Amino acid sequence: MGSDAVRSEDAMSASPALPAAVEPVQSVEDAAARTPFRPKARGGWAPSRDRVLDLAGRFGVDVMQDAEILHLQMAGEDRAESLDLAQRLIERFGGLAGVLAADRGELRRHVGEATLLNFKILREAAGRVSLAALAARPVLSSFGAVADFLRAKLKGLPREEFWVVFLDKKNNLILAEAMGRGTVDHAPVYPREVLRRALEVGATAVILAHNHPSGDPEPSRPDIDMTRVIVEACKVLGVLVHDHLIVGSGKIQSFRSLGLL
Repeated sequence: MGSDAVRSEDAMSASPALPAAVEPVQSVEDAAARTPFRPKARGGWAPSRDRVLDLAGRFGVDVMQDAEILHLQMAGEDRAESLDLAQRLIERFGGLAGVLAADRGELRRHVGEATLLNFKILREAAGRVSLAALAARPVLSSFGAVADFLRAKLKGLPREEFWVVFLDKKNNLILAEAMGRGTVDHAPVYPREVLRRALEVGATAVILAHNHPSGDPEPSRPDIDMTRVIVEACKVLGVLVHDHLIVGSGKIQSFRSLGLL
């Protein structure tokens, strides 16, 4: 045998080195820094998408960053873009929730129709998962489930929306629906319509909710006055208003906890 073959036999007989201690993976980006990557062909996807999928498959989807999640929702011609487009969207709209809730017309300036639809489907899925959790138990026994649902539906929206959660006599969910969509600082609310709908679905109690696109969930004077009108209207026919919640960018404010109900 030649010298190359001798060296090969020596290498095979050598004792294997002990593995070094592995630090916990904090993100896909962290994993990428440690992991060699060989792109796989995936029907025209950008290599960055393959890299995210490969690392998420190895280390778990919970280590993915918001921009990486968004990037995987891109379709068609947007696939040719790198993660830079996803990151620009995150910065432009103030986070993942802001991108998914953004106005369709505004999103069309940045992505194609297929990607836009994927974003809206992802947001709708989040809302439905939260609604299922809300319907699984008496609503008043879990403020967290109510808050999760309202965040999924209202956080990051560019305009105000007014929602009502309708409950039966055991405080189980009947339905939740938007009853007013407006501008950046106002959503039309008609107490008569809230009451009419409550009677129509057989509700004996309601939770009111709306968002503040400014991000500040503190109630305004019009918010307080409007809530009092609805409370008085509902009293006439025995419908109880349990709370009015305002969804901001970082928290949800409760009228009841503030002593306003």
